[in-house]
Amino acid sequence: MRNRRTALRLGAALTFGFGVGAASAQTVASQDADLIKRGEYLATAGDCVACHTAPGGKPFAGNYVLNTPIGKIRTPNLTPDKETGLGNWSADDFYRAFHEGITKDGSYLYPAFPFAWYTKVTRADSDAIFAYLKSLPAVHEPRKDSEIPFPFNIRTALITWRTAFFTAGEFQPDPQASAEVNRGGYLVEGLGHCGMCHNANKIVGNSGLAGKLGGGVIDGWYAPNITPDDHTGIGAWSDDQVVTYLKTGAAPGNLPGVAAGPMRQTIEESLSKMTDADLKAMVAYLRTQKAKESYKSKDLQAFNAAGAPGAATYLSYCSSCHKPDGRGVEGAIPALAGNTSVQAKGPETVIRVILGGLAAQNGYAPMPAIGAGMTDQEVADVTDYVRNAWGNAAPVIGERGIVATARKATETMLAGSAPCAEIAQPEIAKAIAESGASQKLKGLAQEDFIPVINTLLPPIKAAVPGAKGDDIVNGLTTAFCQAGRNDPAYEKLAWHAVIGSFSSIVYSQMKNPEVRASKDGGAVPTP
Repeated sequence: MRNRRTALRLGAALTFGFGVGAASAQTVASQDADLIKRGEYLATAGDCVACHTAPGGKPFAGNYVLNTPIGKIRTPNLTPDKETGLGNWSADDFYRAFHEGITKDGSYLYPAFPFAWYTKVTRADSDAIFAYLKSLPAVHEPRKDSEIPFPFNIRTALITWRTAFFTAGEFQPDPQASAEVNRGGYLVEGLGHCGMCHNANKIVGNSGLAGKLGGGVIDGWYAPNITPDDHTGIGAWSDDQVVTYLKTGAAPGNLPGVAAGPMRQTIEESLSKMTDADLKAMVAYLRTQKAKESYKSKDLQAFNAAGAPGAATYLSYCSSCHKPDGRGVEGAIPALAGNTSVQAKGPETVIRVILGGLAAQNGYAPMPAIGAGMTDQEVADVTDYVRNAWGNAAPVIGERGIVATARKATETMLAGSAPCAEIAQPEIAKAIAESGASQKLKGLAQEDFIPVINTLLPPIKAAVPGAKGDDIVNGLTTAFCQAGRNDPAYEKLAWHAVIGSFSSIVYSQMKNPEVRASKDGGAVPTP
């Protein structure tokens, strides 16, 4: 529940010296290992690697660029390199950064680093995270200069912000609450720093003026309301639905929702690796918060009438998968009708998904980047339509240019606006390479998609029998991008449509292995 592009993770390294005394060296080593293991879990809960790993860079080596309202901030190196990392920091230095937002040299840290939340982390947990960072391989990676204009580049000016909006202090359990609720509060308000994205007013940090957890825009995406409000929050979700969403990125049952953008990355890198007990505790704490209504549905414009703006665009581009009634296909295509994520106060996330598409996830089919072939007006109209048809209710787009701004910021492989990715799972990358996919997918005519895919899937699945279908679909889609992105045969075609079609067919063949290619290369029915 936070934006990986927004929070600076500062770390440090410590040279540990444990007094051995009567204890054996083996016992001390075991204690060190336990501390490091606990620190790794806590660093995962905070998703520290997200903002401290540049594209193509080494984990935790920094130089990731955060686009903030005051300029571009490059993150520091968290590895224990003494020249460019944190090898000369002490445990006290690290805790001071976490607890007070003050760096080793005594200067103020920018609040893009969420010390307003991390101040609640205990010294014991701070030391455990520190021990984990100390155990990482040292990477020599000098930090590049940030691009912050005057007067924001003067750190002493941050005293005004600190005076108004920051109070240091570790988390204090509520004596009236259960141990589970207090554990959830510690995670939500501390390492999880959920309010960094989900608070309505970002500039005021974790203060009482933040519009706590009521939802708001962050880095071009909309982080939704996560208070217990029945309409715009999680009030109508069961505890199991919320926990499953945090664990997998998709909510089961009658409240469809699929994570996208920064939230999807947070789930993959952080929340999915946390214990069920901690996720349940976070949900229990969220249930105790004051419900906030993001908007009043009775004041919204209805889109259920014939000829509503966006209806024709929806029927042309979207209805073949999501169905004319917006109900989708259970377990394959998420429903839009009743989808609480679709009905968030802000339209940003829906727009970004339309423009950039989505890879396969949690058993759901990949979504082609259909918006790459639409005009800005068509994207705006269909966004309003899906957010207000079939009984949905959400504010219509009022800001001119919001789609154009989102289009410039949306860079994805499926949209053809970003380079081809790398296959994330080494075992799947190896299986795809050994299947000969790189050659078989070169110069591939669209009518040959089905037969070629059907020759590739059996050996790949046999080589990695325990692999998720999502990962195989996404892996083959990546391999196709690498083989065909610059193929002259596709020059007259819309690349987003070509790769979207390929990805959808791979998914269909994975879900329906009994369906085989017809002699004439006819289309395979999609789920």
